[in-house]
Amino acid sequence: MVVEYPLLTEKAVALIEKENKIVFIVNDKAAKREIKDEIERLYDVKVERVNVLKSIKGRKKAYVKLAEPYKASDLATKLKII
Repeated sequence: MVVEYPLLTEKAVALIEKENKIVFIVNDKAAKREIKDEIERLYDVKVERVNVLKSIKGRKKAYVKLAEPYKASDLATKLKII
């Protein structure tokens, strides 16, 4: 599995509201294309862009920006994170 779980921090919630982005913790070996494909398949949304960041604690974060007609807040509600 590429996507492990959504991240719920104060910064992640701000990104949902301001930039239509949602943050996921993903597998360390996952590529951007794999992350994009899995999120589109699992959650029935279109992804505009994926940025990844390897954190100090060894986890890989994926910042996923959703395409225009989709709202990160709707996806977050569906995932029960806000």
